[in-house]
Amino acid sequence: MSKINDFLDEAKVFFLATVDGDQPKLRPLGAHMEMDGRLFFGVGDFKAVYRQLVGNPKCEIAAAKPDGHWLRYTGEAVFETDEKYAEAMLDMMPYLRDIYNEKTGNKMMVFHLENATAVDIAVMGVGESLI
Repeated sequence: MSKINDFLDEAKVFFLATVDGDQPKLRPLGAHMEMDGRLFFGVGDFKAVYRQLVGNPKCEIAAAKPDGHWLRYTGEAVFETDEKYAEAMLDMMPYLRDIYNEKTGNKMMVFHLENATAVDIAVMGVGESLI
């Protein structure tokens, strides 16, 4: 997981693909963290992306680094029930507390990928498995 986390750190922004009915949806994200041997991502409970992942947990994350390498991380989203993960993510990115708090009623939902594959691909090369 550290290799994937490091890749995302270097890329800064990554893209999460979900489906909404028969329509693919893609959006940029940045919230991720490595903890307890897993890589976690955060989305808001009030957002369509959360509803899409609950309805169909199959998703894909893509990111690109300045050196031309790109990442494809594919799996099934599993949402965490232990609040420690959402708290840890909010501690890492305190500016998100303006969005996710009791006053707004918005909740950070944290998930990791199961049944996942991750490939680091050079722009003109063969992919290297990271898992």
